[in-house]
Amino acid sequence: MKKLLRRTILILALILSLPWDAAPATQEEQTLVILHTNDFHGHPLKFNYNGIPDAGGLPAIATFVDQVRAKHKNVLLLDAGDLNTGRAESNLFKAVPDILGYNYIGYDVMALGNHEFDNPLSILRKQEKLARFPFLSANIRTMKGEPLVRTYVVKHFDRLKVGIFGMTLKETKEIGYPDYVKDLVFEDEVRAARRLVTVLKNKVDILIALVHMGLWEGESRGSKRLAASVKGIDLIVDGHTHTDLTEPVYVNGIPIVQAFQWGLKVGKATMSIRQGRLVGFTWESVPINLKEKIKLPDGTESYRYIGERYEEDPFLLAALTPYADKVESLLSEVIGTAEADFGNENVRNQETELGNLVADSMLWYTRNLNTDFAFQNGGGIRVGLPKGEISKKKIYEILPFDNTVVVLKMKGHKVLRLFDSVAKIPSGMGAFPQVSEGVRFTINYAARRSEGVTINGNPVDPERIYSIATNSYLAGGGDGYKILLEALDRYDTSVFQRDALIDYIMNYRKTLPPQLGGRIQITQSLLISHCSLTKNQMA
Repeated sequence: MKKLLRRTILILALILSLPWDAAPATQEEQTLVILHTNDFHGHPLKFNYNGIPDAGGLPAIATFVDQVRAKHKNVLLLDAGDLNTGRAESNLFKAVPDILGYNYIGYDVMALGNHEFDNPLSILRKQEKLARFPFLSANIRTMKGEPLVRTYVVKHFDRLKVGIFGMTLKETKEIGYPDYVKDLVFEDEVRAARRLVTVLKNKVDILIALVHMGLWEGESRGSKRLAASVKGIDLIVDGHTHTDLTEPVYVNGIPIVQAFQWGLKVGKATMSIRQGRLVGFTWESVPINLKEKIKLPDGTESYRYIGERYEEDPFLLAALTPYADKVESLLSEVIGTAEADFGNENVRNQETELGNLVADSMLWYTRNLNTDFAFQNGGGIRVGLPKGEISKKKIYEILPFDNTVVVLKMKGHKVLRLFDSVAKIPSGMGAFPQVSEGVRFTINYAARRSEGVTINGNPVDPERIYSIATNSYLAGGGDGYKILLEALDRYDTSVFQRDALIDYIMNYRKTLPPQLGGRIQITQSLLISHCSLTKNQMA
C-alpha cells in the first residue's frame, strides 16, 4: 500500500514538473467561422432590389454578424474587394459611410478589388487610414518595388493561428482607371501566392486566400487557376464575378466561395480543426433581408422573406442615414419619365436600350463639336432604369464612375481597327461596346473581326478623320482599348458622363421609350456561362 502511494506521488510530481507546452496535445476540435462579403459596391443602406424594397444594408448585416458571434467563439469577418463605386450615398462621399459601417461591424480585413482604383491613390490612402482593418494585396507593387498595401495578416485565436493573404486580379492593370494604375505593377497571382504560401506555411495552422479574381469556366484564370496551381491553401474567399453560389466550388481539393454582390448575401464558412489541421468544412450563403413576391389568396401580391429577417442595428442606422438624407436633398429632382423598364442584363453581350440611351446622350451633348458617333463600354453601365419617374439619383447609380465625356479624332483605318478589336472581346466582358444612333456593324466572333461597319449610313472611309465621343476611362486606354490612345486629337469636355445624360433627359428626351435599332448584330456568338456572371454586374 505504501509502495503504491509512493508511486502515485512520484507520477503526479513528474506530471506537475513538465513545462506547460510539453503537456500532451489536446484532441479537442476547434471551430472557426469565416463570414465574408464581396463586391459590396457602395450599398451601405438597404435598397430596392429587383423592384422589391429594403434588401441588404450594413445595419442588417451588423445584426446577423452579432448573432453569429454570440454563438461562436472564433469568428473572422472578411471582404474580398470592390467596396467602391455603387449608390450615390457612397459615391458622393468616396465610400466613407461604407468604411464607417465596416469599422462598426468589426471587419478583420479586406482585399483590394479593381474598383478600389476608380479613384486616385490619394483617395485609397485616405480610405486605408479611415479603416480600422487592413487592406491586403500581395501582388501589387509600386514602381519602386514596394508593396502597395500589406500582403498578409495572421489572426490569433485560442491555440489556433490563421493566415490570410490578399490578391487582386492582374488584369486591373488593363481595366483599372488608366491614370490611377499606370504607376503600379500587378504581379501574376499564382507567382505571388506561391511566395506567400512559402512564407506562411510554417507560421500558421490555417491559410486563407482572400482574393478578387473571379470564378470563370475552366481553370485557366481567376480563383480556379489559383487553386489548381498553388498547394497549401485551405480556403479561397473570392470576388469580382458577383457569382451567386449555393455551394462551394472545389478545385484541387480546395473550396472556393463567393457571396453574390452588394451585401445582399453573406457567406458563412465553418471549419472544424483538430491539432492545427482542417478536418471538416461546411459553407452556406445567407440572404440579408432578400424577399420574393408571392400571390395571396385574394389575388393581391405581397412579399416573403428568403431566409431569416434581420432587424437593423439602430445605432449604425442612425449613423449612416444622414448620408442618404444628404443625397436625397441633392439628387431627388425628377428629370423625366421612362415609359418602360430599361434592363441591364445584357449590356455586356448585345445591343441594349439602356446602352443606346447612354451612347446617344454623349453624341447629343457633343453635337456642337460635329461628333460622328459615340462609343461606350457596357461595364460602365451599372444598373437598369425602371419604368416611371427618373431622378438624378438614379442616373448616378446607372453611371457611378467619375468619367468625363471626351471627344477623340481618329482616322478611319483606326476606327475600323477599333471595331475589329470588339470581336476579340469575349461576350460578357465589361469592354463589350454600346454605340450611338447611326452606327451599324456585325461582330463575327469566329473570324475575330467586325463586318459591315457603317457610320450614319456610309462605310467607314479609311482616310477620313472621325470624331468619337466616349468616356475618359476608355479614352485613356481602359478595358484594353489601347487603340484609342492613338487618337490624333483629344478634347476632354470636363463634364461628367452622368451629367451629360441628365442634361440629355431634361432638355431633349423627357419621356424615354426603350428602343433597339439593330445597331449591333452578332454572328457565331460565344455565349458566357451564367455561373461566371450574375446580372452582368461583374467587375
